[in-house]
Amino acid sequence: MFLPEPHPAIRPLPKLRIGVIGTGFIVRECHLVAYQRAGIEICGIVGRDQEKAKKIASQFAIPLVANSVDELLAKAKPDILDIAVPPLIQPSVIESAVMFPHLKGILAQKPLAMSFVEASRLVKLCQKSGKVLSVNQNMRFDPSVYAQRQILNQGLLGDPVLATIDMRAVPHWMEWAKGMRSLSTWIMSIHHLDTFRFWLGTPDRVFASFRKDPRTEFDHVDGINLYILEYENGSRASAWDDVWAGPVKEGGAPSCGIHWRFEGTKGVAKGTIGWPDWPKHMPSSLEYSCLSHPGHWIRPKWGVAWFPDAFIWPMADLMEAIDRGSSPFASGMDNLATIALLEAVLESGTTHTVTTPQSWLNGL
Repeated sequence: MFLPEPHPAIRPLPKLRIGVIGTGFIVRECHLVAYQRAGIEICGIVGRDQEKAKKIASQFAIPLVANSVDELLAKAKPDILDIAVPPLIQPSVIESAVMFPHLKGILAQKPLAMSFVEASRLVKLCQKSGKVLSVNQNMRFDPSVYAQRQILNQGLLGDPVLATIDMRAVPHWMEWAKGMRSLSTWIMSIHHLDTFRFWLGTPDRVFASFRKDPRTEFDHVDGINLYILEYENGSRASAWDDVWAGPVKEGGAPSCGIHWRFEGTKGVAKGTIGWPDWPKHMPSSLEYSCLSHPGHWIRPKWGVAWFPDAFIWPMADLMEAIDRGSSPFASGMDNLATIALLEAVLESGTTHTVTTPQSWLNGL
């Protein structure tokens, strides 16, 4: 009986030093917790709030708190820069980082940039400077999402027919999200759109529909996102990214969660994503049934969750790619197809037309 592993087994990781930019929740509660568990050396940190940076450095035994990105790179001399800053700031950080010859790689936060043009410029900049760029699309390493990829690679479900993600969860919009050209597409739907690409590849056509989130007080175009992805081979993917989820913050009964389902010609897989239960440590789930094991649901179990456990894998993948001289799993070039898909969804949802991500990719 085939029992998928939730993600690759950790081999002894290369001895590379990591410098961290950012002191927000995702660094404090996910990145550094995961890195500490894996024994990854953090040589320095920098953030806008120096007191917060000092507190984090003390908590995780980080030897240097820098006053600027340039000081972090010059004094700590990291091999890899782990960037966790808002998308409007990230391009300037990458531009500064590539000027330091000793730097080998960059793990950029998603979204890489707020437009395909800007993202492709950053990818080319890293290529020209010889820096290995990876993008932290960490949902790929959620245990159920990664295990589903393995199930597909084994051919257990046959040809893909229909994949769906049903999200009813209320995100916390950060202050930097206000005023950007996109809200849900670039911040929330990016996870699910990249997951569909991870499972099925880049779609040929997209149709999307948006409505504003009643709870979000600042103006925005894309709050609740609904979209359908079409593939030439006949398979379809669809998601309901419902960031309203009913009046659950206003006193209504809680009704949140993320469920996914994948149907093929020879089997069905379905699962849940555990992050809406944060800060409770909730592993995601998966079960599948296929014609090679008729009449049975196979339910692999694991003790790890997306938050914070999966955050080791984007960094480990980049470290191993640098050590091997190969391309990382979620390389900057690969991520351009995800950014193109975001552009197609945003255009479709605002113009009420069918679009294709290929129109952005054609210029590469």
